[in-house]
Amino acid sequence: MTLRFACAASALTLICALSAPANAQAPDSLAVEATAAIATTGKADSTELAGFDLNRAAPPAASPVTGGTAPGQIAVSAAAAASAAAVQDAPAQRDERFSVVLNQDAFFGFYPTFNGLIPVSDNVDLSFYGIMWTTPSFGNGGGNDLWTEFGIGANFISNEGKLQIKPQIGLTNGALLSRGVRAPNGNSTGTGSNFADGIVPSLTVNYSDDSFEAEYYGGYYAALRNRNETGSLDFLHTWINAGYKFTGNFSAGAHYELLSNTRAVGGNTAVVYQWVGPYVQFALKKGFFARFTAGADIEEGGDGDFYKLAVGMSF
Repeated sequence: MTLRFACAASALTLICALSAPANAQAPDSLAVEATAAIATTGKADSTELAGFDLNRAAPPAASPVTGGTAPGQIAVSAAAAASAAAVQDAPAQRDERFSVVLNQDAFFGFYPTFNGLIPVSDNVDLSFYGIMWTTPSFGNGGGNDLWTEFGIGANFISNEGKLQIKPQIGLTNGALLSRGVRAPNGNSTGTGSNFADGIVPSLTVNYSDDSFEAEYYGGYYAALRNRNETGSLDFLHTWINAGYKFTGNFSAGAHYELLSNTRAVGGNTAVVYQWVGPYVQFALKKGFFARFTAGADIEEGGDGDFYKLAVGMSF
């Protein structure tokens, strides 16, 4: 496997955005996962509460009583009004959310991602994600032992849902980082795969308001199995993008992404690529989105341009 494919180990979008990019996540998945996460803030529609009529909500007035209004009637009416006001001012409750994103780019190939969010408090969600890497070169060839990633974390929400910070930790399964099953002499057999092939701590930060959107993702892929044996690998994968929302359905901005081989037993470390270019994104109210990004590989010796497409939905 060439260093280029070996470096493919770095992941993660979920996206997801996630992207919106995030529409993601897990990577662009995550990242993209991020887009998907941004596209659906998880807040309930406030239209019903905003139109809540306090007068209509109050119980009908009691029939006139000679001598004035009874104290009991005043107490009941006040309690009803206070209760209605409390309902009107109560924060909207978040629902469970789930995003699925299909990603394809010039280096990682095709990789579906998903990300789920389960509210556990007013401002925190339990997060879980997965990436299904399908490129045969990430396994042992022939479509066997394909690299598979799964992880959990937390999603912290602030600034009325505009800012979301998601630390996660995942496990990779396969042979890409650990180089597969070892023979008695310590060399890779070229077949077989490992559970917990590697570990992936990551951080995704998404911001979205009425006119601006931005995402940061950083993930470190470290071999767990066969870590000190020839061929094992570690990678750093990170990106940042930001854009302007021209309408509720269309946004555009700039994207920077880096993939670097930071540790290779018996080999050389190197920056695999540095991508810089614009993106355009279309989003629909029901959580569907599509983002296309393209540009140049500015790394010295970079091989051609880059492109990536993410299509997903949140529900």
